[in-house]
Amino acid sequence: MKRIIIVLGLLGSFLTYGQQESQYTQYMYNTMTVNPAYAGTRGALNIFGLYRSQWVGLEGAPKTAQLSVHSPISPQGHGLGLSVINDEIGPSRDTYVNASFSYKLQLDHWTWLNLGIMAGGSFLEVNYDKLNVHDPDPELSGRLSRFSPNIGAGAYLHSDRWYVGLSVPALLETRFYDDIQQSVAREKMHFYLMGGYVFDLDYQWKFKPAALVKAVSGAPLAVDLSANFLYNEILTLGAGYRWDAGVSALAGFQVSNNLMVGYAYDFDTSRLGNYNSGTHEIFLRFEFISSGRNRMRSPRFF
Repeated sequence: MKRIIIVLGLLGSFLTYGQQESQYTQYMYNTMTVNPAYAGTRGALNIFGLYRSQWVGLEGAPKTAQLSVHSPISPQGHGLGLSVINDEIGPSRDTYVNASFSYKLQLDHWTWLNLGIMAGGSFLEVNYDKLNVHDPDPELSGRLSRFSPNIGAGAYLHSDRWYVGLSVPALLETRFYDDIQQSVAREKMHFYLMGGYVFDLDYQWKFKPAALVKAVSGAPLAVDLSANFLYNEILTLGAGYRWDAGVSALAGFQVSNNLMVGYAYDFDTSRLGNYNSGTHEIFLRFEFISSGRNRMRSPRFF
């Protein structure tokens, strides 16, 4: 029993302090999952799907699948969205389902502020049979499930060329498995600060730097920096850096006015990089833009 608790304690430390919420390299395209104020800001019905396989080759490494839909729902630009995220790490599977609503305020001719709320919950399931342990305890076998409701909030200030967002996707702190809570999992509030800008280099090339800062109690500050170059509003190439953790290569292609596909590859610069062959992330974004226009009246770059 003592050895099982040690194994679960190590797992719990990883879940709680290493990576509790899903991690994304192409966060600049995937804002609504962490900031409900983003819902509806692209001005069209938007469907976004993503799959991420992290630390390939390492047994029990994180795998994330996500689907989100959002759209404006009023002439004023208020938005509504829904996101479903499935996160697998070792013997645990976490499924998040959240609905988002954003309220849009026009501050001046070029600047808008969206305020958002989200509500939903997560379904945590642990399959103890996936653990390789000595002297197993029959009480810690099979599957154990818990549901945790939650709410979140965010603000998103933007124009056609820049954005700044601040959000807390989960305001309620939840502890799972009270009998061994110090050994398994505890969900804490995560604070997200993000921003980006679009610079015109010439009539064909644009430069799109972006940053994401994530803070959570008990873990070091996580900082993601990226620099993308957009050619003719079709091809995107860039690189990213996760502070003290890894470097990334990013690519995106606007297949049509409606469809965009993107890919990223991460290489770990930490000691963990010696035990895996990197991380792969791919996404598809489809937008229902009116066929009467070749492009949106105001092209959106984020």
